Amino acid sequence: MTNIILCGGSGTRLWPLSRQLMPKQFLKLFNEKSLFQLTVERNQVVCESQFIVSNAEQYFLALDQIKKIEVHNTQYLLEPIGRNTAPAIALACLALDEEEIVLVTPSDHLIKDDSAYIEGLAQAKDLAMQNYLVTFGITPTFAETGFGYIESEGTSVKAFHEKPDSITAQSYIDAGNYYWNSGMFCFKAGIFLSELKKYSPQIYTQSLHAYNQANKEDIIRIGYQDMAAILADSIDYAVMEKSDIVKMVASDIGWSDVGSFDALAEELPNDKNNNLILSDKHVELLGIKDSIVVDTSDALLIAKKGDAQSVKEIVQRLKVESKELTQVHSLVHRPWGTYEVLYSHKNYKIKRIVVYPGKRLSLQKHLHRNEHWVVVKGEAMVQRGEEISIVKENESTYIKQNEIHRLTNNTREEIVLIEAQVGSYTGEDDIIRIEDDFRRVENE
Repeated sequence: MTNIILCGGSGTRLWPLSRQLMPKQFLKLFNEKSLFQLTVERNQVVCESQFIVSNAEQYFLALDQIKKIEVHNTQYLLEPIGRNTAPAIALACLALDEEEIVLVTPSDHLIKDDSAYIEGLAQAKDLAMQNYLVTFGITPTFAETGFGYIESEGTSVKAFHEKPDSITAQSYIDAGNYYWNSGMFCFKAGIFLSELKKYSPQIYTQSLHAYNQANKEDIIRIGYQDMAAILADSIDYAVMEKSDIVKMVASDIGWSDVGSFDALAEELPNDKNNNLILSDKHVELLGIKDSIVVDTSDALLIAKKGDAQSVKEIVQRLKVESKELTQVHSLVHRPWGTYEVLYSHKNYKIKRIVVYPGKRLSLQKHLHRNEHWVVVKGEAMVQRGEEISIVKENESTYIKQNEIHRLTNNTREEIVLIEAQVGSYTGEDDIIRIEDDFRRVENE
């Protein structure tokens, strides 16, 4: 069995912890492990391999976190643009044998009852071997309005229901045969593709074309235009709600999608005053109770418990007012190393940059800024135009606006440098790549 792990989503309701370039599935919130790592470890007990579907940014995060846990037989498929779950799953299934049983899971869910989970997987695998499409219904613990529901009779699915209002949700709980839709599935790769072709032929045809045109040298990279041409749709709408071979496994597994700070507060210890505080600083609250305080280096969120779902509204506003606050943390992981924004102003920005041994940045230029580099540790090879020089510790160099340049670490030690950007615009998207070891485009 292969575990298809879907790494899409940015977890906007967990801002400012979760950002576009460091979404919630990669945050190490649970005993120094991320939800992504816990997903891989949990499922490798029953799966012989992992098939990770992500975008280019998340690929390097996934690769780094996979290295830190004991796991083997991992394959990657990179989407240049998200088109929802139906195309993502279809592209992964196209890369597998049609008889292969796949377990499709999000990368950002928490499951606490491993033994009950393993039992449910065994039941799902047995149904999948009988050529059914299997979904997992979570036994509801309260009348949640933020989830879709599955109505069932035993393993037979009667209907899928959209997110209900509070009165309807309570009626589902009272009925006793409604389950939260978990977004997890199990089936043979070929059976899913045949049902997709039957009920959503356009998505099937477009996905097949995109897969056939993909670069498959080391990992599977779907072309931007091919991906953009695929109709965006969820697996529920595209297949599950239409197919007549769907079964459901009822699951009481201690499940949470950790979709908000309210949900996170249920999983992390509160302080003695019943407040959840996520901060590296000591925080004191006066006259405030039942609150969530999230403090990062560049943003502070204070919310009342029960109102945390509204965080996504803040994120939507910030996407217009201050785009970078929703995209990146002050510390950003890149395939070549890391950078940390130490100070940012309208016309200048100061960074601490770390380049790993044997890595180099892309050959690039900037249209709106100049850069001053001071090496504080290590020895850097710097290309400026056609000129190549070695910049050692306590030495500096200057990159002019529009000058093609590259930084390379040919040593066995990390390079650390301080970069001062000065110009009319210092956003992270002011970059034109001419050549890149990691096949990134624009500001990836």
